[in-house]
Amino acid sequence: RLQAGVQDSFLTFEVYKDEITMQLVDKACKILGVPADTVLREFGEYFFEFCKRSGYDHMLRTLGGNLYEFIENLDALHSYLSLSYQANTEVLFLFVFPQEMNAPSFRVEKHEDGSMHLHYYSDRRGLCHIVPGIIGAAALDFFNIEISMEIVDQTEEEERTGKKEHIVFLVTQNPAFSYKERNEFSSSPQYLADSEKQIENQLNKEDLEKAKNTVRDRGSSVCPVKKSHWKTIRGIITLGKGKLLRGFDPVYPKSLWIDTKTFCNGLPFHMVFDKELRVKQAGVSIQKIVPGLQTTGVCLDHYFSIVHPEVPFTISSIQKFINSQFVFQTRREMMPESWKQRPMLELRGQMIWMESLQCMLYLCSPLLRTLHELEERQMHIADIAPHDVTRDLILLNQQRLAEMELSNQLERKKEELRVLSKHLEEEKKKTEALLYAMLPQHVANQLKEGKRVEAGEFKECTILFSDVVTFTNICAQCEPIQIVLMLNSMYLRFDRLTTVHDVYKVETIGDAYMVVGGVPVPVPTHAERVANFALGMIIAAKGVQNPVSGNPIQIRVGIHTGPVLAGVVGEKMPRYCLFGDTVNIASRMESHGVPSKIHLSSSAYQCLKYKNFEMTGRGEIEVKGKGRMHTYFLIRNKTATENEIMGRP
Repeated sequence: RLQAGVQDSFLTFEVYKDEITMQLVDKACKILGVPADTVLREFGEYFFEFCKRSGYDHMLRTLGGNLYEFIENLDALHSYLSLSYQANTEVLFLFVFPQEMNAPSFRVEKHEDGSMHLHYYSDRRGLCHIVPGIIGAAALDFFNIEISMEIVDQTEEEERTGKKEHIVFLVTQNPAFSYKERNEFSSSPQYLADSEKQIENQLNKEDLEKAKNTVRDRGSSVCPVKKSHWKTIRGIITLGKGKLLRGFDPVYPKSLWIDTKTFCNGLPFHMVFDKELRVKQAGVSIQKIVPGLQTTGVCLDHYFSIVHPEVPFTISSIQKFINSQFVFQTRREMMPESWKQRPMLELRGQMIWMESLQCMLYLCSPLLRTLHELEERQMHIADIAPHDVTRDLILLNQQRLAEMELSNQLERKKEELRVLSKHLEEEKKKTEALLYAMLPQHVANQLKEGKRVEAGEFKECTILFSDVVTFTNICAQCEPIQIVLMLNSMYLRFDRLTTVHDVYKVETIGDAYMVVGGVPVPVPTHAERVANFALGMIIAAKGVQNPVSGNPIQIRVGIHTGPVLAGVVGEKMPRYCLFGDTVNIASRMESHGVPSKIHLSSSAYQCLKYKNFEMTGRGEIEVKGKGRMHTYFLIRNKTATENEIMGRP
């Protein structure tokens, strides 16, 4: 996702471009080192499980009793789901597509050897390899069979809405066990005897002989899998009063016991048309809405266009997708004047080819999703036949749409909260960073929790003071803004060095800069850290310009080691302060120092004496308030380079 450069969250009810999918697939292929068809197939298998977890498991299981019936009804399921809801962006079986996107179409052909040709049509190119993953997962889960799918043909066809990708898959069942095992199992005497015994218990004498012959015939043939053989036996056994299921023959009356008027009133939304699309008859409700159909022989395509599937309005195209649900839409220019300002009426239904009459029967219902759509077309529930489930669908879908809208709002609010929470976390980090720059982290955390911060005694630490030489004279000769810019430039350099050498910046007062090592976290290397920091200060100060002379500024640095007491002073703008004589002596080392030199007390010298630092004695000097003291100058670190001192790469 990071390499593809796409967002980290997606909403269920939002429409996203296929480019995002292909970007993710492309990056996944590069990271995993596998081809795109493998990634898409794996995604298909996962997506099938996702659909089951999303509540579509029961719906999918009821599509068909075998894989052929399942695939045959898949297109009808797509049509229903994609066209039944105004805002449908929920998970559909093979792809996620909203109403404004065209659903894929499927057509299946079964062959005598048990294999099938699955025709897949889609205007979304590059996603066809998801199909084998999903179909394979469904076959294994629902029917306990393993299949293989390979592409045998791939073309582009010009349809009414543009070019469609047409992929033909060869679907074959993988054998569950060997040919020898199958014959031994299906031909065994015990197997045949058990089968005959089961049938004898349920059939009369006349049907028993047929069943025995059928069992023997099937025992001598190759059975694909054990489960399939038992399904065959169960198919032979009677359902009800001893009539063989495979021997069922429907009974038709010699003449149709329904008159024309009753038929057209009982099925108010139906049409019959011939190969030339000439209308032969129509239901009364369609005639009422489209008066032009009252004239026998008019061309159906003058009054309607096909919305789904995306095929030309010809008999051959309709026969090609005979198992699909067809959606017709009225043409505005052919509607009565009163209808032209309303939304066009859509009809959804089934096509049935009547071979004897060489005509097509379109059994349909008005495609209305909500009460609002019904009102927009100035129709009423009474216009729909009482036996038509469209009545129930409108009412149930009204409730479903309300639930989907609520779910949509909740998901959007959830996403808004996630974004706000992310921004809040970022602002919190900024606030904490600012707070930790002012106070030690453990002290700041105690104050945030409302706890009292007790003063702590540190038996040994190293304190450093620095100031700018002739700072008073500089201030007298410059504008205030020049002083601010000079100090800011200097302090930015010093602040970076505190991070490099891990020392704590206590405070700045005017040109005075104070740091400490070993406080608030005691460390044995406090003196070395402060010494290296001081060496870095001298180097950094050379990069700061004196606004009066234009030359680099000079600083004095003083260091002393000893015990201190540290604690938070005040409630408003609290500061972490150090107390004790060690602070005074460190300040005296700075004030009695020499420009561009690091002045050390004897205690600081003792801590650094054996630590690879070069130092030189200054001798005894008079220190205000302390009398005579023996002091030293820090020259350099014998082992560290200037880049290491400055924290440069």
